[in-house]
Amino acid sequence: MTLEFRPVGTSGLTVSPLTFGGNVLGWTVDKAKAFRLLDAFVDRGFNAVDTADVYSIFGGTAPGASESVIGEWLAQGGGRRGKIMLSTKFGLEMGPGLKGLSAAYVEQAVEASLRRLQTDHIDLYVTHFDDGTTPPEDTLAGFARLIAAGKVRAVGASNYSPERLALALDTAAREGLPAYQSLQPLYNLHDRAAFEGPLQVICRQHGLAVFPYFALASGYLTGKYRTPADLEGSSRKPLVERYLGERGDRILAAMDPIAAARGITHAQIALAWLLAQPDVTSPVVSASTVEQLGKTLDAVEVRLSPEELALLDAASAAG
Repeated sequence: MTLEFRPVGTSGLTVSPLTFGGNVLGWTVDKAKAFRLLDAFVDRGFNAVDTADVYSIFGGTAPGASESVIGEWLAQGGGRRGKIMLSTKFGLEMGPGLKGLSAAYVEQAVEASLRRLQTDHIDLYVTHFDDGTTPPEDTLAGFARLIAAGKVRAVGASNYSPERLALALDTAAREGLPAYQSLQPLYNLHDRAAFEGPLQVICRQHGLAVFPYFALASGYLTGKYRTPADLEGSSRKPLVERYLGERGDRILAAMDPIAAARGITHAQIALAWLLAQPDVTSPVVSASTVEQLGKTLDAVEVRLSPEELALLDAASAAG
């Protein structure tokens, strides 16, 4: 298998067609298993690893856990740092007064991430959420200093509205400040409306790399959860139950014959659909076992036919 590495804007960075999502590290995946997963990922030739300073606070563990696990993995040496394009996010609350996108906090947050990651630079430093109040020129000025110091190679955004993303990009061009090179939006076969439209147009116009998160709709697109009974006792229930219903059923029903005819999984179909979208660079995926990761990565070998894509597009259309 030969992987097609894709550019991250004009940053000079290139990424593999799938990105390993570190949200599970230090939470549902312990350090030993995390090391095996990361080794398996790079051994397959993939290079994009994404995390955030706040992970895995959502799982009830201390913030910074995911970055710390990745840092310990990198500290083993063996050329690991040179094998990955490392992305981390910041901006959500890490403690009292530790949040936001001000230049002062940007420079404080990056130092903490660098320590946890045990590296001297972050390839792609991403605003986790727009705080809605910090002027973009303030955030971007902080980024400029980090890039000049060699601590960050490029910057990206996540969870931005079209208006705020356009403002940030226009400000960067006007003031000669670093421009966002990527966007990490919610986007999958079920969740299409948030990205398709104005955000998609902006990314296309400015050449932004697109790293969709929740690529499998929190697991719904694996086909495992089809009724409320399937979710009983599952930790995924709060995330997945919103997908249950007529539209979700229609999407899974369109995937079923493709899976059966091809002998592939629903997850592979969902990822293959994303990879067929011209604006998508590298969907973010996670796994809890090496076997599961291997099957997920096999999605890059699936090429859906025009007829299959049309069937999935029609089934997932709004309404």
